[in-house]
This record gives sequence, C-alpha cells and structure tokens, in this order.
Amino acid sequence: METTLWKSCAWTALTASILLTIGCGGGGSPAPQMPDPFMEAGVEHDDWNVYLGDSGSSQYSTLDQINKENVGQLELAWMTSTGDSDSRSQIQCNPIIVDGVVYAVSPMIKAIAMDAKTGEMLWQFDPFEGGFAQGVTRGVTYWEDGDDKRILYSAGSYIYALNAKTGELIPEFDDDGKVSLHDGLDRDVTNQDIVSTTPGIVYKDLLIMGTRVSEGYNGAPGHIRAYHIPTGERAWIFHTIPLPGQFGYDTWPEGAHEYVGGANSWAGMALDEERGIVYIPTGSPSFDFYGGNRIGDNLFGNTLIALNAETGERIWHFQIVKHDLWDRDIPQPPTLLTVNQNGQLIDAVAQLTKHGMVFLFNRETGEPLFPIEYRQVPASTLRGEVAAETQPYVTKPAPLVRQIFSLREVTDRTPEAREYIMQMLEGTNYGNTFTPPSLDGTIIFPGFDGGAEWGGSAVDPTRGVLYVNVTEMAWLHQMVEIDNTAEGATPGRLNYMKYCAACHKSDLTGEQHLYPTLVNIGDRLEREEVLEFIVNGRGRMPGYKFLTQEEQDSLIAYLYGEEKPVEEPAAEVAEEPKEATVEFRHTGYNRLFDEDGFPGIKPPWGKLHAIDMSSGEYLWTVLLGEHKELVEQGYPPTGAENYGGPVVTAGGLIFIAGTPDEKIRAFDKDTGELLWEYQMPFAGYATPATYMVDGKQYVVIAAGGGKIGTPSGDAYMAFALPE
Repeated sequence: METTLWKSCAWTALTASILLTIGCGGGGSPAPQMPDPFMEAGVEHDDWNVYLGDSGSSQYSTLDQINKENVGQLELAWMTSTGDSDSRSQIQCNPIIVDGVVYAVSPMIKAIAMDAKTGEMLWQFDPFEGGFAQGVTRGVTYWEDGDDKRILYSAGSYIYALNAKTGELIPEFDDDGKVSLHDGLDRDVTNQDIVSTTPGIVYKDLLIMGTRVSEGYNGAPGHIRAYHIPTGERAWIFHTIPLPGQFGYDTWPEGAHEYVGGANSWAGMALDEERGIVYIPTGSPSFDFYGGNRIGDNLFGNTLIALNAETGERIWHFQIVKHDLWDRDIPQPPTLLTVNQNGQLIDAVAQLTKHGMVFLFNRETGEPLFPIEYRQVPASTLRGEVAAETQPYVTKPAPLVRQIFSLREVTDRTPEAREYIMQMLEGTNYGNTFTPPSLDGTIIFPGFDGGAEWGGSAVDPTRGVLYVNVTEMAWLHQMVEIDNTAEGATPGRLNYMKYCAACHKSDLTGEQHLYPTLVNIGDRLEREEVLEFIVNGRGRMPGYKFLTQEEQDSLIAYLYGEEKPVEEPAAEVAEEPKEATVEFRHTGYNRLFDEDGFPGIKPPWGKLHAIDMSSGEYLWTVLLGEHKELVEQGYPPTGAENYGGPVVTAGGLIFIAGTPDEKIRAFDKDTGELLWEYQMPFAGYATPATYMVDGKQYVVIAAGGGKIGTPSGDAYMAFALPE
C-alpha cells in the first residue's frame, strides 16, 4: 500500500517536469540551424585540447564517427588504473587530448599522460612526492610555442609547469617549475588556505587563473591573476574585493579589502579569443552565511566579469547575487554561443547558477538578452546582518529547477518518510529562494550544490541549443551564535565550532559519506596525525596554518576528550574578524534526507535539459540517473543527484555520466531518447571528453567515484566502436 501511494504521488510530482519532453510543452520545435563556427574556421577539432573542449567552454565536438545509428555498438576500448585512490578520493577531471596523448590528473592529484589509443601510462608527476594530496583538481592546461610544449596545472597551493613529453618540471618557470598561489595577491596571506580546483585558461602567452579559498571568516581574497607562461611572473591582477579608488569599492565597508576573503573564481572561465575577452564567474565573499562584517552589495562577489584578457581591465560585469548569504557561488564556467533573435545573430555568453537560473548576455556589451527583474526578497533575522532588499530574476529561460519549497514538496515515498521530514521541518524557515540563514534553521532550496554545478553545460553551436544536467535537492541549514563568554565554554570547543563544525557537525558525527565522524577519533588516529591534518589539510579538508599553537593544542585536547569545562568565561580564542558585530557559525552542510537516506522532497531529483537559447524555450527534459534500491523495489523513475557535465557531438549525441548508479549514457540530442548506457566499476563524477586518433573516435571518462556514498576508484575508461 505504501508503494502504491508513493507511486501515485511521485508520478504526479514528475508530471510538471516531464511536460516539457517531446511533444508536450513550451519549446518542442527544433531550434533553427546556424553556421558551425568550427567548420567555418576549417577546424576538424579531432583533439580535445582545452578543458571542457575549447576556450569557449562549449563541451562540443565536430566528430561524428560515433552517431545515433551506431552508438549502441560502443564498447570499452581501454581502461587504465592510476593506482592511487583511497577510501575518500575522487577524480573530477575532464582530460585534455593533444597529439594522441591524454593528459589528466589522478585521485592523488598527480599529473599523468596516457597513450590515447591504448591507455598506456607514459609518465606521472607527483607534486606531493608520496605525501598527502589536498583538494581536487579538475584538469590541466596545454600551451606550446614552437618546440616548447607545456602542461600547466595546479596541486596544493602551487601552479606547476611540466614538459608535455616527459612530465619533468620546466626550471625557467619561476621557482624551478612552480609558482606559489600565495604570492602576488597584494595582501599578506602567508598562513591562509589557497588552492586552485579548476584549470586556468590560456590567452597567447598568459595563463589566467582563479582560486579556491577558505569560506570562513579567515578566507584569503579571490583576486584573479594572469601569469606570463614562459617565466611564471605575474602579468596582471584584478581585485575582486576592490581596493580604495577602484570601481565597486563603495559596495563594501571601508577597508574591507584588508580583511574580507572570498569573491573567488573556482569554477573555470571562458575566453573569446578573437575579441580578447575573458569571462570570469566568482563565488561568495566569506564568511558564506553571515555578512555583518561586509555590509553592502559586495561587488565583485557572485558576479560574471568580462575582462580584457591582455590587461585585466574590466569591460563589463553583472552581479547575479547581491550580498550572498547562501553560498551561491557561480558554479560553472560561462558558455559562449551564438543566438538568433529576431533574425539577428548575436554572439552571447550564458551563465548558469546554483539556484537554477540561466542568464544570457551580449558578449561584447553585457546587455541581457532576456529581461531581468529585481524582486523583493526576505530580510535577515540575524543580529547585525543586512540582507540585500532585492535580487535579480531572469524571466527567460524558466528556472532549471523548482524555486519554492513548501510542504507540498515533502516526500511521500512512505508515510514514515514523510513524517520523519515533517518533524525535521518544525520551527524552520522556508519558502523563498532567498530566505536568509537563521538561528531557527532554513531550508536552502535549490541546494548548495545546485541546480547547475561545476560539470559545465554543453552547447550545439549549429543550433544554439544548451544542454545541462541539474540536481533538485533541499538542504537544512542552521546558524548558531558562538558566545566566547558563556559559562562552561572552553577554548577547544569554541575553536571546534569556529573551524570544524561546518563539516563535521557540532556533535562530531560528520556529514553522511562526505565528512568522516570525529567521535572517538583517538581509537583510530594518533595525535600527531590529527594535528598534521589540521595544519596542512588532506583531501577535501583545507589546511589551517593560521591557527596559533594554543589553538592547535586546545583543538587536540577537545577532540581527545581531555578538555575540562572552566568556571571562568573563556578568553578570546582567536582574533575576531574586523568590523564583525557578532560571531555566527553554522552547524554544517546537511542534505534534507529521510531516515533511509533518500531525498526528503518529491522527485524528480536529477534531470537533463535541452534549451533553445534563441527563444528561451525548453525543447525537452528527461530524468537523469536512478537509485538501484528503488528500481529493484518497483518504484517509478526519480532521477538522481549528479555531478559532472555533458558533451554534445556533431554525431547527434550527448554523452554524460555523473550519477550514483555508476553508468555513462548517450542520449539523442534532438529528442532526449536514451540510446546507450554502460555500467562502470566506479561512478564517473566528471565531464567526459571525445577525440580521434588514427581515424578512430573515442569517448573517455574519469571513473573515480567517491561522492554520494559510492566507492572511490582510480580508472580512466575509453569507449570506441568495434573494429
């Protein structure tokens, strides 16, 4: 009976999403045919020599050997294991292919080169020399000048320049082959965490780079820098937190450039090489969820910025979220495309967001190509906070995901599941997309990981059709006020709440499969190991080098249960952020899951869209991914949370993995029909690539698992048609 009830309600919930599928809805008709810019330029595009396909982040290939008629025959051509995964590792890499060589990164952030025909490992470069890898890196960059051919990539807090043939360091590149991301930020960031998760983009002899920084009060600034590739010297810098006298300085408190961090670009960039314009999306200022120390709109946080690629000078910008309080980083590179509006071809740039909006601008002027409305949004209830009064809403295309959370969205998979979620919602705030964080708890919907996410969007340049995969997930977020003077407060507990609780929760239990529990950590790790993790970081965990010796000691004492309550109020355990009026933290990143670990909202939970960007209408929408347990129990399709993006080809296909069912799939780009799927040993949470070598087309994917509760792997898998 429970299953029957859920099936009925689930199909009802799916109806709105699937109405846009073939023959049922808004767009329906094919997009107009337009000139293929690759073909016009005489480019065969056999290689995939830039992250996400080309400098415009199109994720498109002109190859058509694999097509709708024969894709069902695809088989595994080769699989290479890197041999360095661990229980929590991932591979989020979109590899590049140049002259018959696949360049990529391993789970432990080694740069690797493989023969594109056989997968044979040609060389490896280990920047950590067998030590602990920190973070993830989504790919590498290629540059050549005559015989000087280089792979440029980041690992830890360095950019490395490698000989593309041998994998050896290029000694002429700054400090014996590497540049520190801590240098050249026009501010002392010696002990702050700075890495780069996404490859930079090459313009002539410049490497333009963004960074990932801490999202807490102690974050470094996310300024954009360009480096001279032959030497590694800084060529220019754009201050995303403006300095005095710079445009946008008046949108921050006076002196904010000295202490506020973030407003960084971690998602990647797009480059119009002909115009010499680089398009850079940025993330939120830090701290992500409280801005009492950064009152104002906070330009250039959460902004699409068009810069002169040669000089770093601003051409135009658009701020997509003002005074961000929701961690609404712009999560993926912009996509360059051409649209046809009223018979006029317009070169455009599309930017997709975590909260499920698609912004489309004239590439040269920044003029919106569909109207944007500024709508009133709720005020904050946190002391000292001043939320923006309005936020921009694009009127077309329609949002990629649901925008309003209400009790009608609560799961009814079973009566027990619904009751479980209803109890979690008691006393919380929800409704508007921009409902601010609160002490009572707030449902963040769309969630922290999208909507759209870092895998990117693909565009068919011959039709101006955009393809994007999205997740529909609600998250339960709660703020807490840290009172350093409360009776019984201890330095270790206060430091834990400041620096650790966001991931490992206030009760040390961790966050599902993402962040390990710290309960009884002494049974598993020695103090020296834990201290090493705290100071230098490991995997997803950033390093906290800025902690004083006293703070380190107090944290260790607290984690090992050796800290006793004190009778007197605790002293300040760290320097308060300048201009902060109150100390707020949050209790962690918590998906709204039911007691069985399924999303606490009705499906769909994952979708793949096709949007005609000339008209702003959806052509089709299909579910993406499945939950094996529910399929086996006879539940209807739901879609699934997904990471990694699509690739579209002239062969009429969309290739995409990204789902926890560990499959890679091929869809008909015109109809959304599933044409092929392959069960991989590990999930492919990455964007595929396609290339041709010796007349044979391949599709390659990093199968690294390690997200959404799936096992970690270390495989690169390439598929091709049989001989």
